[in-house]
Amino acid sequence: MANGPILDAKTTERNRRVGWIVGGAGLFMLALSFAAVPLYDLFCRTTGYGGTPMVVKEAARSIGTKSYTVRFDAGVVAGLRWQFEPEAPSITVKPGQVVTARYTVRNVGPTETTGIASFNVVPEITGGYFNKLECFCFTEQTLKPGEAREEAVVFFLDPALEKEAHLSHIDTITLSYTFHPAKGAGKPLAAAGSKDRETVQ
Repeated sequence: MANGPILDAKTTERNRRVGWIVGGAGLFMLALSFAAVPLYDLFCRTTGYGGTPMVVKEAARSIGTKSYTVRFDAGVVAGLRWQFEPEAPSITVKPGQVVTARYTVRNVGPTETTGIASFNVVPEITGGYFNKLECFCFTEQTLKPGEAREEAVVFFLDPALEKEAHLSHIDTITLSYTFHPAKGAGKPLAAAGSKDRETVQ
């Protein structure tokens, strides 16, 4: 009987430790679930996985010789009354050539709404060779009824693309943007384009 209080104290302490461990693990898993989406997005942008174009800060140092057709696809999901279209349906480029492609987006609904664009390229295997210098993606845009805005993406194809034997059959790449409804105030667009960049005509 004398060991009763001692055992109870040990049991209580052990249960307390187990409770802290379980609680800590639960908080860790919760934090991990919130971090999963941005970490996955960062992984995709860094590796080009899943057709996600690469985000780079500098243009290529050389121009390739093979010509590629880059198609521009623009879409809007249900629930967002916007019109969204590229200035040109496609363009012919060579790897390393820096190009500015422009889009027009217009709010055709009766109220002010906010949207945000996601993107990918097809074939997905070319995602790691599609390099964006500037982009309007993942930035909330707020448009008043009837308001239109010009968006731009500045990109180039990695010159290494034409040197990959397993990609030699590819000559057309599609860049797809899709606007989705978003919550929160709109943010201003970053300036895009410069005098030394080619603009899609």
